[in-house]
Amino acid sequence: MSIFSKLTRGLKLAAVPLMLGALAACATPFRADVSRFQSQLPAPQGQTFAVVADDPALAGGLEFALYADQVEAQMAALGYTQAASPEQATLLVRFDYGVDNGRERVRSSGLRYRDPFYSPWYSYSPIIYRDRTGQARVAYVPNRHWGYGFQDDLFGRSDVESYTIFTSGIELKIDDGQTGERLFEGSAEAVSTTDRLQYLVPNLIEAMFTDFPGNSGETVRISIAPEDQPVRRDSRD
Repeated sequence: MSIFSKLTRGLKLAAVPLMLGALAACATPFRADVSRFQSQLPAPQGQTFAVVADDPALAGGLEFALYADQVEAQMAALGYTQAASPEQATLLVRFDYGVDNGRERVRSSGLRYRDPFYSPWYSYSPIIYRDRTGQARVAYVPNRHWGYGFQDDLFGRSDVESYTIFTSGIELKIDDGQTGERLFEGSAEAVSTTDRLQYLVPNLIEAMFTDFPGNSGETVRISIAPEDQPVRRDSRD
């Protein structure tokens, strides 16, 4: 099953409440939850690799090729050498990505505004009185009866906003090219207000390879800072 199917079917939504607080303006860092597991992943010396689609439906696609190039660049930066073909690689890097269909969220500030002179709960009657200097004054006092006074949407209501959130994710698996033994597997997930894969996948790839291969069995929050600022790693233990 592809990661897209998993996200669409809601199998990975457990992480959503933990990441909702990461939603903010575009200027803030991109945040992803990264989980990684490894078993005897070999050092880069003499090891070759090839990136292949874990989901056959993605194989041969131009979009997949774009993201595969980015995974290849990350593997090369670690010291691994790209093989001429998957058949010749000592490591097979299986890559998958996807985004769900989104879920609607409603946010309320909980603040209510009410001006007594514009409230529908009372009607107001003028009363003429004289102040200490003897001048006539007018005061308005509420009646005890229902009144249909002026009502504006800015008064007596909560500030409510609705928006759509999306859960995106990638999966990375590394197998021994000769024996097929699983050496590494990891996933990175993020919650955002956009479903644009061209923005999401590169950030998820960068999060996956931050402090790669990481501590086996550990889930960390990776913050991808704006350009020219350092990447931050926060433990999620």
